[in-house]
Amino acid sequence: MSYKTLDCPSCGTPVKQYQNPFPTVDIIIEMEGRIILIERKNLPKGWALPGGFVDYGESLESAAIREAKEETGLDIYNLKLLGCYSDPERDSRMHTITTVYLAQAEGIPKAADDAAELALFKPRELPSPLCFDHAKIIEDYCTFRSLPSL
Repeated sequence: MSYKTLDCPSCGTPVKQYQNPFPTVDIIIEMEGRIILIERKNLPKGWALPGGFVDYGESLESAAIREAKEETGLDIYNLKLLGCYSDPERDSRMHTITTVYLAQAEGIPKAADDAAELALFKPRELPSPLCFDHAKIIEDYCTFRSLPSL
């Protein structure tokens, strides 16, 4: 188990501070045969699936619904689990574990919150650069949907 120790400010006793991965969610929102990607406002810059950190006390599904609404303005439905991605190198800022959902949405998507821009792309015609391990996730999505290879 990975941890470091801190000294208790009251009594000076060493206390373990565990270093755990941070849980996140990403959502592949399908609309009209395309998927939504956002261009990130914050580092790392580039294109990404909508998503973000899970809040304490929040389920993964609730986090996916909230993040989709915050970043795209869309209410999503019909969530299906695609998979979990846990490579410690997937996010250069810290160790994260993401749970990826597929979802549908209706309405007009609009970039908001952490999204500087938003666009719909065919899964085999993606912008560059893609952030994190989202190229791998989208490749797995294409395999799941039995879409032709690149």
